[in-house]
Amino acid sequence: MAERKESGFKFGWFTAGKGHRLRFGRAEASEGPAKGLVLLLNGRSEFMEKYAEVAQGLTARGYTVLSLDWRGQGLSVRELENRQKGYVATFDDYLTDLDLFYDHHVKGAGLPVTILAHSMGGHLALRFMHANPMRIDRAVLVSPMVDIVTAPFPRMGARAIANIACASGFAESYVLGGCNYTPETVRFETNRLTHDREQFENEKALIAENPDLALGDVTYSWVKAAFDSIETLSGRGYARRIKTPVMMVSAREDRVVSVKAQKRLFKNMSGGEFVSIPGAFHEILHETDAIREVFWNHFDGFTSR
Repeated sequence: MAERKESGFKFGWFTAGKGHRLRFGRAEASEGPAKGLVLLLNGRSEFMEKYAEVAQGLTARGYTVLSLDWRGQGLSVRELENRQKGYVATFDDYLTDLDLFYDHHVKGAGLPVTILAHSMGGHLALRFMHANPMRIDRAVLVSPMVDIVTAPFPRMGARAIANIACASGFAESYVLGGCNYTPETVRFETNRLTHDREQFENEKALIAENPDLALGDVTYSWVKAAFDSIETLSGRGYARRIKTPVMMVSAREDRVVSVKAQKRLFKNMSGGEFVSIPGAFHEILHETDAIREVFWNHFDGFTSR
């Protein structure tokens, strides 16, 4: 694996479903033998370089970190000719990739496994733990995508349009108003992700350095796949069958995913801890120093039990 020192990761590649090539990264515990392994799962449109500071925080705490770029983003395979389109046929493809990654790179480490997952990664972590009750020791889910905020557009309308578009041959088309990533239109003043300008501008700088990391808006296929998976997650008795201890960390000012849906799902889970961080936008792990300090204090408390 070739090392990119500023990321903290040593990168490599593995072959996933349909022969697709996916990128993964590994960062070693800073000193001495690792006390555990953190499986770091990022959100939609993200990539490992964005999580360099998070990985450094984990390795300094004595963890080895393993992560991957989901199919369709980062430097992993892009399935459409226009690599900027946010596309997946079904969330089951993500889960198949995660299963293979776990079997090939996580299981053999011989360390207790903690998942740290953001947004879409949190959604996939919940489904993975449901299907694999003995593989994960505990999980910290940050702003998990239990449901999507579609306001001001009605949720049922958004789902119906995605279904109709996919059935009519427009699965690979951008949603209405969607387009490729352009740095000029990504402005800190109008963002709903973080209050921290430096964190916000860092992602833009990483994309400017390597434009292949850029990802545009979602396609109708991604939206349909997301709603289908959300329906699975919210099924009767589904949450209760997740036995892994979970700390769910919610951003009180989240405008991307539904806080109400997070609370509803957590109430149906068999145990764990729900944390609500005041003043936080969606990307808690890339928020202001003060908000991230609150998060890490909760993380340390939960993982030390």
